[in-house]
Amino acid sequence: MARSGRSIDWGFPRWRGYEAGREAQNVRLCDRVGCEEVGDCPAPKSPNSPERWYFCQKHAAEYNKGWDYFAGLDAEEAAARAADEQRENSGYRESAHYGWTGSGDGSRSRDEINALDALDLEYDVDFATIKKAWRTKAKEVHPDVKPGDDAAAKEFHKLQLAYEVLRAAEERRQWAGPAGE
Repeated sequence: MARSGRSIDWGFPRWRGYEAGREAQNVRLCDRVGCEEVGDCPAPKSPNSPERWYFCQKHAAEYNKGWDYFAGLDAEEAAARAADEQRENSGYRESAHYGWTGSGDGSRSRDEINALDALDLEYDVDFATIKKAWRTKAKEVHPDVKPGDDAAAKEFHKLQLAYEVLRAAEERRQWAGPAGE
C-alpha cells in the first residue's frame, strides 16, 4: 500500500502537537535606564549616524521633543534640504487631498504651522480661536481701513492666505471625521 504524501497538519482539529511554534520571542527593551517597556521606536544617537537608540513610545516622544532637523544649517541649506525632501515625497503630497494621509497623531502640516505663526497663535488652538484671531488682525490692516498703505495690504494678503490654509485643513479634518472612521 502506498504511503500518503499528505501531512498531518490539515483540517480541524490540527493533528500536530500544540508544542510546535512555541519558542520564546526575542524582545528588545527600551534603552532608557529603568524602563521595562518594549523598545520598538528607533531614534538616532547623533545626527547623520547609523547608530540608533531603541525607545518605547513614551521615551521616543521625550527624546524627539527638542529635535531640530535643520540645526546647524543656514537658511539657504535648510531650504535646499526641505526642497529635496518635498521632491522625494511628491507622491505622498499629491495624495493629501484624499484625506488618508498625515501622521494621524493630530499634528499639523508645515503650511498650517506657518499659517499659525502668521496669526501669532499656538499650534494646538481650535478653529474658533483661529477665526477670531484672523478677524481681529484683518480688521487692523484691511485696505478699506488703511487705503493706499502697501505694507498693510501685504499684511492683509498674508493673513488672508494663512486663514485659507487653516480653513481648508479644518474642512479636510471635518470631512475625514474622527480617527478610525
